[in-house]
Amino acid sequence: MDHAERRAMCKRLAEGELKLVQLVWLQTFMAVYHTGSFTKAARHLGVTQPTVTQQIRSLELEFGRPLFERTSRGAIPTPSGTVLAQDVQSSMTDLNAAIDRHFRSSDENRAVRIGATAELAAARVMPSLARLVAGGSDIRMSVGISHELLDRLGEGFLDLVISTIRPRRRGIEATPLADEELVLVASPELAEDMFPQGVAEGDEQALNKAPLIAYAETLPLIRRYWRIVFDREPSGHIGAVIPDLRAVLAAVARSAGISVLPRCLCSVALSSGALVTLLEPEIPPINTLYLAVRSGALQDYRLSQIHSELLRNAQTWN
Repeated sequence: MDHAERRAMCKRLAEGELKLVQLVWLQTFMAVYHTGSFTKAARHLGVTQPTVTQQIRSLELEFGRPLFERTSRGAIPTPSGTVLAQDVQSSMTDLNAAIDRHFRSSDENRAVRIGATAELAAARVMPSLARLVAGGSDIRMSVGISHELLDRLGEGFLDLVISTIRPRRRGIEATPLADEELVLVASPELAEDMFPQGVAEGDEQALNKAPLIAYAETLPLIRRYWRIVFDREPSGHIGAVIPDLRAVLAAVARSAGISVLPRCLCSVALSSGALVTLLEPEIPPINTLYLAVRSGALQDYRLSQIHSELLRNAQTWN
């Protein structure tokens, strides 16, 4: 091999190495684009935050223009960054799927990580997926509050989330799953003691006599009910915050206070007389559940199968 041939070979090798480096930079770019954060992208990729910063800077130099604006709210894509993400999204998804199929261990390849609130996992999700689990699907459940689970979805730690709130995040696709009717409930004893004449639909102030038993500090279900039925924010005393609706139900049944619960969760207690409804609005408030996945993730057959099974079973939830 003469000198010219060696130079030509070195050039081809250098060009191939540069393309591999650019591919790594693009992987990092998409991680920042989806998570909206250099720190979260680093956590997702298993590298340090300075590594992510350096790779994005290198890609910006190669691209010839900035791809993100660094703000107090995180990394916001520039118009050029948005165009680049749209151009490479499909190709990167296909490439990552191929890597998953051929290079990851079989155990990791089979496991699908799902997030839901504890009560949804117990009452809806796992019963709906029992057939797939019995057939060999490998599922890992995580429970928590929806906004925290959506963060973990965006960071890549979860594959699918059944969310009680509508996701409004870049890189996450949401499909409506089911509607839950919300009901204002109390124990029969508390209702008779505090509201012997009942509660009129417009008489929100009367409800301030009873403590509110909430699922979270932000009062998500209670606030939704109050806004729809009373056209205002709740102003009553918060007696307890319990991050499990089953525990909220138990506290209300023992006359700790009043709360707003999905009818499907408390239907047995209502039928048995352990709980009573304080109001029956003409148009009952509802809360929509959503199936959330990262954009392009449903190309994975296992995840798509679980997604479809949940949609099919949800038709009978109400």
